Amino acid sequence: MKIDKTSKPLPSTKVGESTARGATAKPSGSMTSATGNDSTSVHLGSTTAQLRSMESTVASTPIVDAKKVAEIKQAITEGRFQVNSGVVADKLITTVRELISAGNR
Repeated sequence: MKIDKTSKPLPSTKVGESTARGATAKPSGSMTSATGNDSTSVHLGSTTAQLRSMESTVASTPIVDAKKVAEIKQAITEGRFQVNSGVVADKLITTVRELISAGNR
């Protein structure tokens, strides 16, 4: 199967890049040091702080409940663990329905 290129190639410079660089470009004869006095300040806003806080909270939350895993292991070892195939089937069907509906969006 052959795949044709249907999209136009991307421009070699970003939109607005040439005008932004042209306004701040130095003459070719001048040199500036890497540790020049120019500084840039960026303010990202309160949303960024909230996202970083949420990220650290999620990162510190364990993915697996170790106590529950230990209980299940013990039940399997002792032969007490029972699989309810009806519940497994129902949850599998629910998951498939959610995946299908998410794919249709």
